[in-house]
Amino acid sequence: MNGTGDCWTEQERLEKVDPEMYDLIRKEKNRQRKGLELIASENFASRAVLEPLSSCLNNKYSEGQPGQRYYGGNEYIDQIELLCQKRALQLYGLDPEKWGVNVQPLSGSPANFAVYTGVVGPHGRIMGLDLPDGGHLSHGFMTSSRKVSATSVFFESFPYKLDPATGLIDYDKLAETARLFHPQIIIAGISCYSRHLDYKRFKEIADENDAYLLADMAHISGLVAAGVIPSPFEHCDIVTTTTHKTLRGARSGMIFFRKGVRKVLKNGTEVKYDLEKRINEAVFPGLQGGPHNHQIAAVAVALREANTPAFKTYQQQVLVNAKVMSKRFQEKGFTVVSGGTDTHLILVDLRPQGLDGARAEKVLEEIGVACNKNTCPGDKSALKPSGLRFGSPALTSRNLKATDFEQVVDFIIEGINLTKEVASSCGPTLKEFRAKLETDEAVRAKIQAVKGRVEAFAEKFPMPGFDEL
Repeated sequence: MNGTGDCWTEQERLEKVDPEMYDLIRKEKNRQRKGLELIASENFASRAVLEPLSSCLNNKYSEGQPGQRYYGGNEYIDQIELLCQKRALQLYGLDPEKWGVNVQPLSGSPANFAVYTGVVGPHGRIMGLDLPDGGHLSHGFMTSSRKVSATSVFFESFPYKLDPATGLIDYDKLAETARLFHPQIIIAGISCYSRHLDYKRFKEIADENDAYLLADMAHISGLVAAGVIPSPFEHCDIVTTTTHKTLRGARSGMIFFRKGVRKVLKNGTEVKYDLEKRINEAVFPGLQGGPHNHQIAAVAVALREANTPAFKTYQQQVLVNAKVMSKRFQEKGFTVVSGGTDTHLILVDLRPQGLDGARAEKVLEEIGVACNKNTCPGDKSALKPSGLRFGSPALTSRNLKATDFEQVVDFIIEGINLTKEVASSCGPTLKEFRAKLETDEAVRAKIQAVKGRVEAFAEKFPMPGFDEL
């Protein structure tokens, strides 16, 4: 119904109500269809996942937990959230007597912040992988002049590092640093690290310091769900995740927490986990108001999709395609950090080419390839990263196979070679590079030629989601 009591008509469609916004959305849909999406944290949700996001669930407030709401009219909202919780535990093979889950966090960073708030409190001590080494901002990050991440502002954070020679986590140094810092939470989680995490070793270090082990599996949650990489649940006390990366759901977050006995003291006394109440109350009323019910429903749909043989096949192809990218780059003389990948992403170090990630990212964007600049081990500043991060999940969702990814890498290398050409004929600043890129007619012609071939290639593959826009 509209405001006058009449039924909605064709005039109330977005195309008619706001043609300017409709046009922008169409342009973005066209960009996704004609481009090559290689950002490791992105994916394409199915139409079934997208439908609840634009449903009547957007209209409802439901502060509190199922059965304990602060608003009336939540009979079906309770059922939706409980179904989402049930599917989350089932997907990861978790016993509801030993694990609980909160599906209300708005995304991964709020989920992590809720854990810190509920478990260690203000100025509690947290250790996570350093941002320039492949960690995430929500795990803490500060420079010599300021605290960049709110995690470092409100909690005491200290990073662990990679071995610059191998590009791998230095677990011995992590253990040594933890003995000095005495963290209350150690985070086993990444934003740009392509190797399996040794959760057993993480747990040993956490236990030595009487710390909780938190796995942030945001990037790899779909791979974990499909059982194609090691699971954090065997060793961790708390597991957080986003739901829109490899899991291929709506943009949201989840927090899994252990229940039952945490440890047994030497005198035989059992110490129980008390995470459920602390985490739930940190989410609400601590940090959030009403949960986004349309997101929770869409996540529930994605969890159902993920609990199928087809999803496992998809994740197996994600791994194959990432390895193909890694191998192709190395065959063409490029340096892949850590020498390869065990997961869905790779990090290419451009220092041997005399380039940086910012310039290459811009040229790749111009030819229709979306990726992101990223720091490499040994980089001094996150503001001038040396590398490019690539991921296989989104294009695998468009049914690209191994040989297709070889062609994708070849397009990327064309873009990097163009970057080198432009960089060699302009001043040293990024501003001068961009000006050359935008105004040189010969350069523009080369970019358009490559972009035309990229678009012709990309349009051959199906696009998940809605066809209308």
